[in-house]
Amino acid sequence: MGQQQLLLIVLGVIIVGIAVVVGINVFTASSLEANKSALVADLQTIGSMAQQYYRKPAAMGGGGNTFTGWVVPQQLKQTANMSAVIDETGIAAQSVTLIATGTDEDADGASITVTMIFDQNEITSVAFSDAAAAE
Repeated sequence: MGQQQLLLIVLGVIIVGIAVVVGINVFTASSLEANKSALVADLQTIGSMAQQYYRKPAAMGGGGNTFTGWVVPQQLKQTANMSAVIDETGIAAQSVTLIATGTDEDADGASITVTMIFDQNEITSVAFSDAAAAE
């Protein structure tokens, strides 16, 4: 009877260990997916602001049908979800290119990166990379 109880305890510990590992993997994947969604939402918010600037007349502090002079608001350059990077060529007269990197990392230390181009009428996601997509 003692061997049977010991075997059941060992079997129980193995099952609990496997369940914990699976739970951690599911949580990590869910966390990365949530960060990906939040990253895209943040970039779309910034893109909407850029499009508002584009459409607003220059006399009212807008771009007057150009993105020239628009800057990402300081409080949105880095959020809890991402850090947005604009290179010198990122803001053109008729388009804005933003590259944002997510704050969460996978087990390999890779972060999600999204590149979006905003023009006067649409928002286009041109590049999306993460460790899961590379596999």
